[in-house]
Amino acid sequence: MRREGFDVGEYVDQMALLLDLELRDEYRDSVVANFERIRAIANLVNEFPLAEDIEVAPVFEP
Repeated sequence: MRREGFDVGEYVDQMALLLDLELRDEYRDSVVANFERIRAIANLVNEFPLAEDIEVAPVFEP
C-alpha cells in the first residue's frame, strides 16, 4: 500500500510533538532522511506477494 500524500517531514514533526521530544534543527534533516529509508524498506516488504494459503507459524524454528 503506497501513500502518495505521506509527508515524512510532517510525520517527524508531529511525532516529536506527540512524544514531547525536542528535535533540534541540526538533527531534523538526518531524522527525516532515516525515516525516508525506513519507508523505502517497509514498502519493499509490504509489496512482497504472499499466497493466500500461508499460515502463521506458532513457533519460529530456524
